This record gives sequence, C-alpha cells and structure tokens, in this order.
Amino acid sequence: MKDFLLFKDYIGSVHFNAEDEIFFGKIEGIEDLISFEGSSVSELKKSFEAAVEDYMILCKEVGKNKEKSYKGSFNVRIAPEIHKKAKRIAIMKGISLNQFVQKAVEEEVLRESADL
Repeated sequence: MKDFLLFKDYIGSVHFNAEDEIFFGKIEGIEDLISFEGSSVSELKKSFEAAVEDYMILCKEVGKNKEKSYKGSFNVRIAPEIHKKAKRIAIMKGISLNQFVQKAVEEEVLRESADL
C-alpha cells in the first residue's frame, strides 16, 4: 500500500479524515507548509498537482529554493543489540560505524529507487 502521491519529483502525503469524509495531505520535502485536499481520490490528485504547480511558480517568482536543504547528517535510533552488532561488523570490516550505516542506507536507497 502506498500512502503518497508523486508529481514532478514532489511527494505528497495522503491521509483520510473519516469524520469530515475528506482526503488531505501536504507536500513533503520542502521548507514550507503546502497542503491540499479532496473529497475523492481524483480530486485529491488534482489538488496535489495544482498545489505543486502553484508552489513551483511561487518559488520562481521569489527566487526560493524549491526543495528542503539537507545537511547530510541525522541521528538514528535503533535497538541496542542492533547497534552492537552493526559496530562489531564495522570493526571486522575495518570501517567506521558511520561508513557502515552510510553504505547500508545507500544500498537500500538504490534498491528502493529501482522499485519506484
């Protein structure tokens, strides 16, 4: 099951409010909060695409970067036993834990990108 939309390299989250009987979401991976909604799946998709188009125009008009900037570092919380095993494997491979995690993430990103 995929709870997201894709349009022009943007990802939109997808949620449903049962009380209001409405689908809604926001554009992910940007600095701003841009939301969209619809009472049907097709309405939601149209609203998402319109939100992306509007956002791209706004960014161009004000000279703003369209995507969120990433530093390249983040904290990861994992079970202590996995942490221990990862560190041991890294030592045996002669690499740092950071290098081990980076390689694992790169491999997963490549694998998942092929599926998209």
